[in-house]
Amino acid sequence: MKKILIIEDDQSLLETLTSLLEAENFKVISAMDGEEGFQLASREKIDLIILDVGLPSLGGLEVCKGLRAKNIITPIIMLTGEKKEEIDKVLGLEFGADDYMIKPFGAKELLARIKAVLRRFQPEAGEVEEYSFGDVHINFKKQTASKGKEELYLTVKEFGLLKLLISHEGEVVSRDLILNEVWGYDKFPTTRTVDTFIHHLRQKIEDKPSEPVYLITVPWSGYRFQK
Repeated sequence: MKKILIIEDDQSLLETLTSLLEAENFKVISAMDGEEGFQLASREKIDLIILDVGLPSLGGLEVCKGLRAKNIITPIIMLTGEKKEEIDKVLGLEFGADDYMIKPFGAKELLARIKAVLRRFQPEAGEVEEYSFGDVHINFKKQTASKGKEELYLTVKEFGLLKLLISHEGEVVSRDLILNEVWGYDKFPTTRTVDTFIHHLRQKIEDKPSEPVYLITVPWSGYRFQK
C-alpha cells in the first residue's frame, strides 16, 4: 500500500483529500503546518507528498526546498492558487517539485496526477539502474551520484533528465520529448527550462562545463548524451 503525506492547513480540504485517497487504497498521514510536515517527510518512508504552498510556520516552497537539500527525493505535488504563468517557479530548479494542482481542482484530476507521478517513479523492467561515465557514477535506483570521490547532489528532475538522455545514448533527444518524459507535460513549463537544467547538470558532471563532452547540444534539435 502506497503511503501519501498531505501537508495542508485547511482542515476541510485535508479531510476531503484524506477520505478520497483512503477510498483509493492509499495510506494517508497528514500535517497542518509546514514544520510538522517537514519532520514527518524527513523521518517517515513516504511514497508521495501533497504539499500546499501557503502554510503556517514554514511555507510549502520552503518545505520542498528543504527536503531536496536533505536529498529526500520523494515526489511532491504542490497545491497552489498561483496562475499558470507562475508555476515554472514552483517546478523549477530552486524548489524541485514534481507536479502541481491549481485550486480549486477536481478529485479525478488529482487522482490522475498522483498515479501519473507514482508511475514515473516506478522503475520499468530492463531500464538502466546504474551507469558510469568518466569518473561519474550514477545509481538511479538509489538516486545517488558521485564524481571521483565526491558525492554529487542531483535534483529529482536532474536524475530524470540524465536517465532519459543515457537511455537514448548517441541519439538526439528533443526538448519537447524531455519536457513530456521528465516533467510529464507536452511543452511545459518551457523549452528554456530544459536548457537551464542542462546547464546545471554540466556544472556538476562535466570537467569543463563550457566544453562539454557528455551532454552535447545539437543545434535546433535538442541534446545528445555520449560517453
